[in-house]
Amino acid sequence: MGQLVNGEWQTEALLAKNRDGKFKRQDSAFRNWLSPDPEAEFPAEAGRYHLYVSYACPWAHRTLIFRALKGLGDMISVSVVHWHMGDNGWQFDRDAGLADDLADRDFLYQVYADALADYTGRVTVPVLWDKKTNKLVSNESAEIIRMFNSAFDGVGAGEGDYYPDHLRDEIDAVNARVYTDVNNGVYKSGFATSQKAYEEAITALFGTLDWLEDRLGQQRYLAGDQLTEADWRLFPTLVRFDPVYHGHFKCNRQMLHEYPNLWNYTKALYQHPSVKETVHMDHIKNHYYQSHPSVNPSGVVPVGPDLDLDGAHNRG
Repeated sequence: MGQLVNGEWQTEALLAKNRDGKFKRQDSAFRNWLSPDPEAEFPAEAGRYHLYVSYACPWAHRTLIFRALKGLGDMISVSVVHWHMGDNGWQFDRDAGLADDLADRDFLYQVYADALADYTGRVTVPVLWDKKTNKLVSNESAEIIRMFNSAFDGVGAGEGDYYPDHLRDEIDAVNARVYTDVNNGVYKSGFATSQKAYEEAITALFGTLDWLEDRLGQQRYLAGDQLTEADWRLFPTLVRFDPVYHGHFKCNRQMLHEYPNLWNYTKALYQHPSVKETVHMDHIKNHYYQSHPSVNPSGVVPVGPDLDLDGAHNRG
């Protein structure tokens, strides 16, 4: 299959070739945009688009959150891959109720191959697919959530703008640091193959978590008093931190629930209407602990920690 057999399994193999031992994430290949313009190549139309996701993947998780926040459940259909990533990458499992609802494919790489026959790049989730033209619109989560935020507003999407004009500079600045040091930082820690690379990643990760803790001690959300895209880009990493990243990826200087502000903030976001249903901790834990044999050769999935995400918080 060449590079079509991809995902984190292939990334781990490529890490051995990095002399500095650092994890390097490749760019997404499909970067088309949905538009509110009905004459555009990919106009925002109810029922036209399909989303391929993994419940385990934090990048896919953010697209599910925006689909829920904006009330796009009836407009954008979804297929979910199985939590286990094997030698053929992300796979569907009909017996587990995780089938490709569009073409009954066996593996996600077949979606990419159907989009581009000679494709040899990374096979990742999320994938936004155009059912009308049978084209792959985008596999870049940061851009998919921007589309979901506003493209469907004219055709019945729910209220809410999570990337408002007056906060965009601040949101972009927070996103840049959080992506580098936290969203991607946990991977740079977990997939590091040298002590130096690991310690550099850990230092940056916890430096930014400390910064976020202080920031949330002064304001309700990352960009002030308004819930924005910046918060929803951070949340998928936070909700996975103690169950997965702390142990599996050696992000163990401190557990997230030991940060009072960050933990209360995480619980508040989890309890936000319709968000809780996007969190599938069974997929999250099984995927990470059983799909990375170079990190966890035994495949044993830990029972804990026992976290109360439904517990009280003081963030309004």
